Amino acid sequence: MIDEHLLQKLSAVSPEEQELLEGSEIQRGIYMEADSDIIDAKKLLDTGRLIDIRPHTRFAHFPEHRHNYVEVVYMCQGTTTHIVNGKEIVLHPGELLFFGQGAKQEILPAGEKDIAVNFIILPQFFDKALEMLGGEETPLRKFIVDSLRGDNANCLYFQVADVIPIQNLMENLIRTLLGSPTLNRRSICQNTMGLVFMQLLNYTDRLASQTAEETAIVHVLRYIEENYRTGSLTEIAGRLHYDLYWLSREIKRRTGKTYKELLQEKRLSQAAYFLKNTGLHVDEIGAAVGYSNLSYFHRIFAEKYGMSPKKYRG
Repeated sequence: MIDEHLLQKLSAVSPEEQELLEGSEIQRGIYMEADSDIIDAKKLLDTGRLIDIRPHTRFAHFPEHRHNYVEVVYMCQGTTTHIVNGKEIVLHPGELLFFGQGAKQEILPAGEKDIAVNFIILPQFFDKALEMLGGEETPLRKFIVDSLRGDNANCLYFQVADVIPIQNLMENLIRTLLGSPTLNRRSICQNTMGLVFMQLLNYTDRLASQTAEETAIVHVLRYIEENYRTGSLTEIAGRLHYDLYWLSREIKRRTGKTYKELLQEKRLSQAAYFLKNTGLHVDEIGAAVGYSNLSYFHRIFAEKYGMSPKKYRG
């Protein structure tokens, strides 16, 4: 899974962990201000840095807490158990957890051979990384990106242990952050994280959900990605055995948009992509993304992008 030499380096018992083994309690001052349950990036990041890494502290129970940064946990060996927004997640080697700043997390004690790394990431770090995704702004991509911005309580749990490109990228990211500082380290880390996101968007079927509601939304967003031309809410509700009216309300509650609005968002973003990257005629593109009424397609495209499809193509 991860290089043995690197694993040995991460396995070394830290001074903090040695004190825990000798019976000390977790030192809250390392992580947060007094009387606060928010782990503070200022405690863990040097001034001016947007990202850093630290081996997960073993042998200690971390009471429920939140972060004022985005935390990413990558499991190298063994397991760690996280109680996230009241639900238990057991993280296995090669798996990834992304925590929005509003997510509540409790961590059960890990043993000596349970090796994980925690990435401490300020939200602005993702700006360049997400720019690398390029292409169209789809509802599914927006759902993932929005989970990493603001005071979002989402937790993204990717079960991607067998996806070799992601595993290689994570190992490279760990090596870069643990290595000697270089002038271009931030750029390397942002580009590597951008590549991680590009890979993860290809594996949203590996995005595990904590609740039935979250599962429903991820299924719907994936369905729209694959069936935007002819898909319908009735069809996806039937496939998943959900009540149509419950699903409609849940989509609106979770995304702030109706199914029809999400479908149209995907169709128009796909049309914009085709306009920039293919030689298809504008009307062919309108039909290809699901619009039989081409006058309507021209009108709503102009409403979204502030110009006609022809002018958008340039």
